[in-house]
Amino acid sequence: MRWFHVAGRCLGFVWALPNSVLGCLFLLPSWLGGGGVRWRQGALEIYGGLARWFLERICGAEAMTLGHVIVGRSTAALDYCRSHEHVHIRQYCRWGPFFLPAYGLCSLWAWWRGQHPYYDNWFEKQAYANSDPPYDI
Repeated sequence: MRWFHVAGRCLGFVWALPNSVLGCLFLLPSWLGGGGVRWRQGALEIYGGLARWFLERICGAEAMTLGHVIVGRSTAALDYCRSHEHVHIRQYCRWGPFFLPAYGLCSLWAWWRGQHPYYDNWFEKQAYANSDPPYDI
């Protein structure tokens, strides 16, 4: 059964690849802006430079995941958020190129119902509940 597990992981990686390519767009500008890149637990982590600017000014987040790429403000932010972001990686492996539209629709649905578009997003609720340790939002 080991081969089945490996095949499933490879398929998940390929299925999430279009989103990972989007994440890689942060690579060079972040590095040129004084940031860095590292490989941790099967994910490419990009931090500082453009990544920091984008997350602070545009998203207001410490980190975000695009496929198998985690973009963070700093190494400390990545260390803090890693478990949560890896739940999103597993979601990308399941949803593939449909993850971003589905995530956006879940945020829109929450907003339309008078809820918070981030904290009441189904994907975020799942990530908070399944990260280690689970976060209480």
